[in-house]
Amino acid sequence: MRRLIYRLGAHPKRSLRFFLCGLALFALSAALIALGYFYQAWLQLPGLVILALALGVAGYGYLGIFANRFSQVLSARDAAKAEAKKAFDEWK
Repeated sequence: MRRLIYRLGAHPKRSLRFFLCGLALFALSAALIALGYFYQAWLQLPGLVILALALGVAGYGYLGIFANRFSQVLSARDAAKAEAKKAFDEWK
């Protein structure tokens, strides 16, 4: 599980780019759905397809951003644990 978290969070800039692309696709799909509501109903169908794609892309990007932050927490915890073990061994 830890390897998966580290792999997903390895490229935070790429994850941010995925998230922002998904956000832009979401805005495009919302615009198409709104235009379909007010003008031509067939515009809602591509909007729904793009919406599904946008949620997937943004979700993957957000997962990468979260994995990066969580891997930093895990690394800090491991470092603190090693420091505590070293201090305890020196105390004995």
